[in-house]
Formats: sequence, structure tokens, C-alpha cells
Amino acid sequence: MSFRKLALPMMILALAGCSREGELNVAGGVGITTLRSPCPHVAVPAATGDVTLFDPPAGRTAEAIDVVAVLTNLKSTCDDATDQVLTSVTFDVQARRASAEGARDVRVPYFVTLVRAGNSVVAKRIGHVNLHFEPGQLRASASGQGSTAVSRAAATLPADVRERLTRKRKAGDEAAAMDPLSDPAIRASVLSASFETLVGFQLTDDQLRYNATR
Repeated sequence: MSFRKLALPMMILALAGCSREGELNVAGGVGITTLRSPCPHVAVPAATGDVTLFDPPAGRTAEAIDVVAVLTNLKSTCDDATDQVLTSVTFDVQARRASAEGARDVRVPYFVTLVRAGNSVVAKRIGHVNLHFEPGQLRASASGQGSTAVSRAAATLPADVRERLTRKRKAGDEAAAMDPLSDPAIRASVLSASFETLVGFQLTDDQLRYNATR
């Protein structure tokens, strides 16, 4: 699985969100009270939350499954008190092997990617989780972590866009029936200020295809 790395000076990425909210405000008219946070949303992309290793590597039958690892317990913290919004993520990897014979170490790669506007990859880093199986044990676990930093200015909506989104509209007015996000310029501005931190296993094309089609 490959991502394009774009150089944007307003952001930095190390190996690692938060959430944004909004609610309807009907006091004195219809509008949106903005509780939006500059912290990136954190998630595991579809088909990247587990990885299966085969023996032999080209095998794809149940009998050929060697190790299965799952990324779980993803947590995040966000410090948005400064001009750089700092986000840290931690997660666990739980694995099971087919044979309990002897001790064994398995190194599994994972990625932390910063995405802007839902589809623009700003940066990506690769890390590794080391799984150690004790002799006679089928299961092993390990932890991983990472972090991102995003410029508060880049994650903040312009004042005119915030005003459009939070403007109170009275029932019966023509403007009350119009969603501000139906305006392409407003929608594009909201998307441009939206960031995600995506965490998952760094899969080969074959591994990704296996996850997506099994």
C-alpha cells in the first residue's frame, strides 16, 4: 500500500487526533453552534486493521495461515493550546500464530498518515511493532505509538466561513431553507481545514487485496 508524500511547511509529522463536533442551535433562529476542534480525527482505514502472514508466502489457503495480527485499542490525545496542534496516538497489536513450537519474533510494519480534505496525503511515516512469542505460546501482543503536529491556522476555518455556518436563520426566510454547505466554496473551505490521522498496517498489494476480497 503506497501513499504520496506532499511537502507542506505548515505541518510536521512524527510517528502517531481528537474529534470535532457540531450541534443545531435553534435559539432565536436556525444556525449551527460550532464546537469544531482543530484536532485531527483519528481512524484506522478500511482493510488495514489486520494483517495475515502465510507459510509458504504465496499460499492463500487456511492451512497456509502462519500469523494473524490485529490492530486494536486505538487511543488519541490532543494538545491544541498552542499554534501547533500536537496529537499523539497509541494502539495495541494482538497476534496469533499457527504453531506454538519454539520462541519466535515477528516484526510487523505500520503507518501513520496525515490526510487533509479527505484525500490529500500530507505526510506518512512507517514504524514497526515487534511481536515476541514465548515457547509453547500461540499468542503475543505489543504496543505502538506515533504523533502529528498541524498548524492551528491550517485547521481553522476563515472568519467569513464561520459566520456563514453559524448565522442564525429564521423560519420562513428564503435563506433558512439553504444549507451553507451546498455552496461549493464553503464546502471546499471546510474540507481544506479538516485533517485526519490514519493508522494501520503497512500492507503489500497482495496483503491489501487479500483483506479487501476475503
